[in-house]
Amino acid sequence: MNKKFILSTTATIHLKGAEIVEYCGIVSGETVIGANIVRDFFAGIRDIVGGRSGSYEEVLREAKDTAIKEMQEHALRLGANGVIGVDLDYETVGQSMLMVAASGTAVKIEGI
Repeated sequence: MNKKFILSTTATIHLKGAEIVEYCGIVSGETVIGANIVRDFFAGIRDIVGGRSGSYEEVLREAKDTAIKEMQEHALRLGANGVIGVDLDYETVGQSMLMVAASGTAVKIEGI
């Protein structure tokens, strides 16, 4: 991407010289991922003996990145060059599916 794109969890942009000039609307990106039986088995063992589940962490990271990318693409289609108020939500779907949703307000920013 040639242009600079800003993602922020705050309700405004705090960059010297940058100013929000237009609000383009709410944007979102979602992804649903499944966990496989082998990963579930080893994660269950980790629950018993303690420790972190690196395989689950990697799946969560990948799902989060995909949801954010989809949200950013949605904002670009609206002509925005930033998203403010970014929120990430994680929900379980069924017994072995996880949904990650990213949402925020697409904005046009001048001075970046």
